Amino acid sequence: MKFADLGLSDELLRAVTESGYDEPTAIQAGAIPSVLMMRDMIGIAQTGTGKTASFVLPMIDILAHGRARALMPRSLILEPTRELAAQVAENFEKYGKYHKLSMALLIGGVQMGDQVKALEKGVDVLIATPGRLMDLFERGKILLTGCNLLVIDEADRMLDMGFIPDIENICTKLPANRQTLLFSATMPPPIKKLADKFLSNPKTIEVARPASRNENIEQFVVKTSERGKRDTLRGLIESEDISTAIIFCNRKTTVRELAKSLQRHGYKAGEIHGDMDQSSRIAELDRFKAGTINILVASDVAARGLDVKGVSHVFNFDAPWHPDDYVHRIGRTGRAGAQGRAFTLITPSDDEAIDNIQKLTGYTIPVHEAAGASDKPARDAEEREPRRSSRSDRGARRPAKAEQEPRRGGEKRSPAPKRDGARKPAPAPRQDDDGPDDGWNGPMPGFLSVGFGS
Repeated sequence: MKFADLGLSDELLRAVTESGYDEPTAIQAGAIPSVLMMRDMIGIAQTGTGKTASFVLPMIDILAHGRARALMPRSLILEPTRELAAQVAENFEKYGKYHKLSMALLIGGVQMGDQVKALEKGVDVLIATPGRLMDLFERGKILLTGCNLLVIDEADRMLDMGFIPDIENICTKLPANRQTLLFSATMPPPIKKLADKFLSNPKTIEVARPASRNENIEQFVVKTSERGKRDTLRGLIESEDISTAIIFCNRKTTVRELAKSLQRHGYKAGEIHGDMDQSSRIAELDRFKAGTINILVASDVAARGLDVKGVSHVFNFDAPWHPDDYVHRIGRTGRAGAQGRAFTLITPSDDEAIDNIQKLTGYTIPVHEAAGASDKPARDAEEREPRRSSRSDRGARRPAKAEQEPRRGGEKRSPAPKRDGARKPAPAPRQDDDGPDDGWNGPMPGFLSVGFGS
């Protein structure tokens, strides 16, 4: 099947061809005709299968006819993260270059003034994160009564981030007869409940079992120790033919520390996490996409929707706490039919997490026997053990050093004991050596020695 068989306009097909695409993916082939028919739809597919284009392309043709009004967007796309929202905006610019559609991006971390100005002019497509959208709505800066097309993207991620109440609130403010599209990699019960409540007779398109294995990605676990993780990671980076790689950590502090460690060892590494402001995150992503850096250390803020061509490897420095996150992390490689490799560093404490991942995916992840990877952490631990014991015994060593110091001082520094002895009498003038304190420590005035009646 070709894109030309899906019923898209000539202008849109031209933009798609110029972008280098000819054949649609399974989710695109299933979703685009249904969206063009104005049906509600549920799309379930693995990350990296082209879900974004499956709603962006038909939306461009649908919105090509009509006129935008001030403060009243004609369509709304809800995204869980700023990066995903920005990426969808890039897709609209790329595929809609032969259409005169206006677009606004509402995300946190940037100035609100420019976003409000864009809304006042009127937009055909509004791409927003739930928090910023509700903020502007409550300020009276946006009206949703003219929005006839709603897209809820990465719905399961919305659930993880606690956005479902906001989405329900937003849905109640939209016209009842709108078209609603819901896309998700998995379909947990709360998402199913959301779909039943706000979608009308939707068509379900499922191109792969949720969280099933992507055959294009070779997966491995690498056994190591907590202290040997960094050495094991560097060994893997050296042994693998890496073009670009993303390393995922569970904590923001781990992201910062690991990125600095890799930089100290001469790697072109950058970082991205939730504590960074939006401009810094965009700048770091641009550096990664441009090849200025080829290793990006990230938290789960980059686990979903981040589409960077040519990511050859994904490393899980920490085994993810939630098994669904594993699927999305490794989905940053092996995209659009390319081959990728994913490594997860595990310690004995990660056994339960790996079991849950394997139960979810139905795949037993093989153990990777990297060159020296299995015994190197042990050697590193042995090398570090003397240093650790020296730190723990530091308190015991100091008294020994203090015992030796007087002997050296007795030979060459005889005044030292005198200084110590001189310090003790120092408080003597403040002590009451002449008797009990009657409330006056100064000299006795002369008139007090004169008796009365004697």
